[in-house]
Amino acid sequence: MKPLLSLLLLASLSACGLRPVYSGGSQGAVAQALGRVEVQPIEGKGGWLVRNALNDRLAAMSGTGPGYKLVVKLDDNISGFGLRSDAAVTRERRTLRARYQLIDGATGAQILDDTAGSDVGIDVVSSEYATIAAEDTALERLSQTIADQIVARLARFATRDGSQDKPR
Repeated sequence: MKPLLSLLLLASLSACGLRPVYSGGSQGAVAQALGRVEVQPIEGKGGWLVRNALNDRLAAMSGTGPGYKLVVKLDDNISGFGLRSDAAVTRERRTLRARYQLIDGATGAQILDDTAGSDVGIDVVSSEYATIAAEDTALERLSQTIADQIVARLARFATRDGSQDKPR
């Protein structure tokens, strides 16, 4: 009875229409499309970190030459919100938001305009050096998260854009 139930469950999952985004591996349509994305320079330290993270993720894909340009603009903000009785800040929130646009390299047409963002809490301690180090570490983590969000969105776009078979 259990094997029959397992087969029925397996068959129902295959009928739901879900497919792996990166089917075909590095030779698949999504990997080919992502491999053709050229990340434009991004201003600031956060921009340098996000661009490197994006290039690391996109370099693993195989594509023939840049076909798209990815333009990213960042908004990096640190705000204090925990206060002691002497009005000293005890907690900060670092927020990193990215607005990104995917531009067709051949026509110059904007084909995707979206945002990504994340935030993190930081403890403010008595050592200014430790607080600055925590803020830098937070920026590094946020840059990785933003890059993951952008690449995931580009992959979803590539599956819907006809780079892969249309969903049935």
